[in-house]
Amino acid sequence: MDNYMKLEIPSKSQNEAFARITVAAFAAQADPTIDEISDIKTAVSEAVTNAVIHGYEGGDGTIYVTASLAGRRLEVTVVDHGVGITDLDQARQPLFTSKPELDRSGMGFTIMENFMDEFTVTSETDKGTTVSMVKIFGQAEPGLDD
Repeated sequence: MDNYMKLEIPSKSQNEAFARITVAAFAAQADPTIDEISDIKTAVSEAVTNAVIHGYEGGDGTIYVTASLAGRRLEVTVVDHGVGITDLDQARQPLFTSKPELDRSGMGFTIMENFMDEFTVTSETDKGTTVSMVKIFGQAEPGLDD
């Protein structure tokens, strides 16, 4: 069986850092580079922040973070049972935000997609959103880490 972890946290912004650090600590057993750990932390931060701000709109709810490790492959899933995303294609467009009044950049999904090796998001209105991400350690192209 793959190694795995599960984390259940209230949808409070202060828990974003806890989720980020917990997943990074779990991933550390695969001996990733500092850049790979940074990518994971950033992607998890974006996913959890989206769940707090957009999924539960700042209200009460639970965010579920799971991670599994099989060799050099880390899979991370962030799930909320919040309001869901009405138009997923629109939400995935860079710079689109449904919360401009909160000075949101609209780059969350774009950042997750660019920092991880695989990225999928599924959502259903009034049922929630699932973000699935994969990081494969040791995939950096030669010369990029100079």
